[in-house]
Amino acid sequence: MTPLNFGVVEGLSNEEQAQLSNLSDAFNYHQSANELKDKYYEGHITLHDVNIGIALPDGLKKLEVGCNWGQKAVDILASRSMFDGFVGNSGNLDELSKLIADNRLIAEYAKACRDELKYGCVFATLSADDAIKCKIRFHSPAAAAALWNGEKGRIDCGLAIIDTLPDEKDKGIWRPSLVNLYTDTAVIVLKANGSYWTAERHTHKMNRPLMEPLIWNATSDKPFGRSRLKKAIRSLIDDYIRIVANATIALEFDTTPQKYILGVTDEQYDSIVSNKFKQYVGSMIAATPNPETGESPDFGQLAQGSLSPHVEKMRMTATQFAAATGLTVTDVGVINDANPTSSDAILAQSQTLVLMAQQLNTSNGDALKTIACMAQAIARDVTLADLTPEETDIMAHFKNPAMPSVAVTADAAIKIASARQEFASTDTFLEMLGFSPADIRRIKAQEQRVRGQHLLMEMETEIDDDDFGENVE
Repeated sequence: MTPLNFGVVEGLSNEEQAQLSNLSDAFNYHQSANELKDKYYEGHITLHDVNIGIALPDGLKKLEVGCNWGQKAVDILASRSMFDGFVGNSGNLDELSKLIADNRLIAEYAKACRDELKYGCVFATLSADDAIKCKIRFHSPAAAAALWNGEKGRIDCGLAIIDTLPDEKDKGIWRPSLVNLYTDTAVIVLKANGSYWTAERHTHKMNRPLMEPLIWNATSDKPFGRSRLKKAIRSLIDDYIRIVANATIALEFDTTPQKYILGVTDEQYDSIVSNKFKQYVGSMIAATPNPETGESPDFGQLAQGSLSPHVEKMRMTATQFAAATGLTVTDVGVINDANPTSSDAILAQSQTLVLMAQQLNTSNGDALKTIACMAQAIARDVTLADLTPEETDIMAHFKNPAMPSVAVTADAAIKIASARQEFASTDTFLEMLGFSPADIRRIKAQEQRVRGQHLLMEMETEIDDDDFGENVE
């Protein structure tokens, strides 16, 4: 994507023009780092990127070695953050549930979570919509930027690229054509018209930008978080790629071991050299004594190299990567057949990843609550202060990141129901038994149908009893 350069946009105030300039500078500054993270996530690393110039020949610098460690570091943690909707202590959440369903928020969150871990953050933007009242979209830092306000502890302003067009000058390059600028009082739609931009202002009542970040692993000096694919992780991926390349080259030499023959004539030497492959695969090599020296030819083969050092180094690098990312060694492909890992040991190894997922759910839960409150305010066209306690007293619900087995959760549910009998009639009880939301809906509907049939049977029985009593009298 081409760098952002808006110039002077007619219709913007001096403050908004300064914000737009700072945002475009921030966007352009981080694009090279974002492209690098994309490269490691997709596994498009060549030997030229990792070669230290000792063992690997320059002729192989364009060779790509497949490595999905970057993707695993992101996706395995993201898969444990399972957003399941919102819950409240009281009130009716039907309107909020409809907003979630219309925006496919649960499915969109799963994609946004991957971008959050890949880049360090992801941005949610909101806008009024005639069809669904409020539209919620997620944008990765590859297509959005924001400035942090330390005093207010939130985004000061932000921009998001909504649409692009093919660049007329550079083939395969796309340039932004529609960009939204988010300020405390308005969403300003910027449209490209040739070499200049026009602004269309849409004011709102939120008194803050309609933009909220989901941030992973933030620090005081990095308020927008840090990527899972930080430099230390990328160095371990580089190390793995070098090991695989060296092992591949060593295997090629082991497949065709170095042979030698001494004491041959010039004619015999020319015959052997002229068809090396035939000499290698032939079952027999015959040679006569050298008439000049009288010596018989001496055949030999150099000792083959061993792949063991490469395998041991690969195990060491994989173990370091697992320790740095919280993954288990089996996640990165290290399996010890001589001493298989027990299920309890695997669960113990995954505790670090579970703690990371809980941290991720906590930070994202706060952001999702803010997004939900703003969405309800936009849908009702009111301010955040005008929301009812039922609308603000909500929290994001996530499934257990430990991902326990159905047998374990079902046993726990039955024990809880024995102490709290009302718990057995809740949807949570059925969820712990392993039923999906669709199954729970079917169960509830069929239970209601059975209760209705029983009620009709009781009514018919009462009517028959009344008729029998009248006949007796």
